[in-house]
Amino acid sequence: MASCFLYRRRQFITLLGGVAVTWPLAARAQQPAKLPTIGFLGTAAASAWGPWTAAFVQRLHELGWIEGRTVAIQYRWAEGRTDRFAEIAAEFVRIKVDVIVTGGNAAVAAKRASSAVPIVFAIVDDPVGSGLVTSLARPGGNVTGLSMQSTDLAGKRLALLREVVPGLRRLAIMANVDFPAAAQEMDEIQAAATKLGLDVATFELRRAEDIAPAFEALKGRGEALYVVGDALVITHRVRINTLALTARLPTIFFLREYVEAGGLMSYGPSFPDLFRRAGDYVDKILRGAKPGDIPVEQPTKFDLIINLTTAKALGLSIPESFLVRADEVIE
Repeated sequence: MASCFLYRRRQFITLLGGVAVTWPLAARAQQPAKLPTIGFLGTAAASAWGPWTAAFVQRLHELGWIEGRTVAIQYRWAEGRTDRFAEIAAEFVRIKVDVIVTGGNAAVAAKRASSAVPIVFAIVDDPVGSGLVTSLARPGGNVTGLSMQSTDLAGKRLALLREVVPGLRRLAIMANVDFPAAAQEMDEIQAAATKLGLDVATFELRRAEDIAPAFEALKGRGEALYVVGDALVITHRVRINTLALTARLPTIFFLREYVEAGGLMSYGPSFPDLFRRAGDYVDKILRGAKPGDIPVEQPTKFDLIINLTTAKALGLSIPESFLVRADEVIE
């Protein structure tokens, strides 16, 4: 009887051991495969990129990529600090994301971090000149995306500014000179201003601490302010607009987010549209396309935005013909 009990006990222990081995194996077999992962590198703060990020995620959703279910997105925000670009790009390479989405100088940092991980830029001024791609039609390598290049945007902005600032003669330009595309845009602005007979004074930024001194320096040297945008400038857009309004300077930007923050007006490519289209690039890459085979595209949608509250605070009367042409009037 005792030996029979001992035999059955050994059978039970053996069976229990087998189950203990089998269950973890079965559980592992049922675990879902790792989701494709997107590394999303924002050059400014999350709040600044909010509408663009939403447009990108919405387009992915439409294409069948549901965050947390069919795709994972790792978000990182550089908060306008260019020294963070390389650090975040290196992190994405280290955690082996399937594609990096970014824009501006961060795209260059991402390319330096890896020649293998696919990179999609949603906003870059000159992808060929910056060395990101070989050509727009045939990017080559591991990078592709959307270029913001468009002819004579500076001239169009100045023409619009003159419509709402009658008798404009002196123009101040403010830009982060550590942003490579800023130098090119400043040259375009000065050339356009010369054609219009405007006197130009330029004021350089490199960090947030330069903003207040720049406004002190431009006192009496401009009747309107053209601000060249970048990660530093958009991060501190409220402060820039507050100082401009205090100085009673009408401002023009390239992006609606500056006007929402109190700027007078903006004209330029629709960033939500560009980020939405970036979703198409990511979809193709996650389905097997090579970045180097996907042509770089250019903006197709441009927005003219004006802030009537700011105009009234500056004592400006905006012509009805101008308001009719605006894509959005903020009141």
